Amino acid sequence: MATPEPRTGLELRSRITLEGELDLSLERALIPAPAAHEIVVRVEASPINPSDLGLLLGPADPARAARRGAGESAVLTIPIEAERLRGFEARFGQSLPVGNEGAGVVIAAGSSAEAQALLGRTVGLVGGAAWSQFRVVPAAAVLPFAPGTAPARAASWFINPMTALGMIETMRREGHSALVHTAAASNLGQMLQKICLADGIPLVNVVRRPEQEALLRGIGAKHVCNSGEPDFRAKLVAALVETGATLAFDATGGGPLAGQILSAMETALQQKASGYSRYGTATHKQVYLYGRLDRTPTILPGDAGMAFSIGGWLLPPFLGKIGPEATVRLRNRVAAEIETTFASHYSAEISLFEVLDPEILRACARQATGEKYLIVPQKPERSG
Repeated sequence: MATPEPRTGLELRSRITLEGELDLSLERALIPAPAAHEIVVRVEASPINPSDLGLLLGPADPARAARRGAGESAVLTIPIEAERLRGFEARFGQSLPVGNEGAGVVIAAGSSAEAQALLGRTVGLVGGAAWSQFRVVPAAAVLPFAPGTAPARAASWFINPMTALGMIETMRREGHSALVHTAAASNLGQMLQKICLADGIPLVNVVRRPEQEALLRGIGAKHVCNSGEPDFRAKLVAALVETGATLAFDATGGGPLAGQILSAMETALQQKASGYSRYGTATHKQVYLYGRLDRTPTILPGDAGMAFSIGGWLLPPFLGKIGPEATVRLRNRVAAEIETTFASHYSAEISLFEVLDPEILRACARQATGEKYLIVPQKPERSG
């Protein structure tokens, strides 16, 4: 027998006001009865990803955040400098739900067999508004997990796992045989390393600190280059000579790192070249920027030859490009390996109410390696 669906539930909203402020608040939303092919999910876990912070904060600096009110009535406000508002005009006045992915338990279902089969199951959600207590979604849109899978284990099922698998799929489709990955000690980077070990793919990891190198070597990484060390370039070139990597995914986006990788790739290729060409080697080198941890301009070198490209890479357009059949294949691998290859680790669990705490919000916005936060929408407000 289906559990009666709740009438309302809280969800977190982000709005840029016409006065040039960012308001974060909780809204109580009506939960409609599911249609025949829909289900009601009690959302129990949703991670905070960099892409979530982009929508949550927009151009606002959380260091300036201040809260008024308490409980469901709390509003966190951040003033935004006029020059930083350019490009966000389309958002003015809109109250936008936040949260790209999450997981929960199906508590009610429509009349279709597909929906009814999901009752009581843990499922993964994607597509927005995951920082909500309840969601009504099409049954076909969720990813069911094996019985006994905790929602907290399944919460980060889409963005990091599918991005890591998408990088491998891109490598194969574009004719490369090895990869370079920056910010490699992240949850995503650890997943990518595990996939590469399982699939026999050479991977060159780029990190910034010794403890990040130790973390990756602890899970079996062979090639780890620390960009903070004086011999970074020499070690990177040596790793590229050994692996033959001509494809890189760069999470930093800005600064010199993408250019340093292209330059090192060209140097590695020259060591195997049979002769000199003033245009550089003929082997194509590709760097995809898939994040903007560094918001300064991207600096390209003059010694990368002429056979290279640099561009952006985003998961949703990539999935649209490969089509439903390939996407289902990747999703099924995530479901099968959510407790192993694609396991995520969190530094803290917080409630929807705690997102509106200025100090907690600032901690979440740091995006520091090893600090990943999980929102538990059903968690009550702290007392006292």
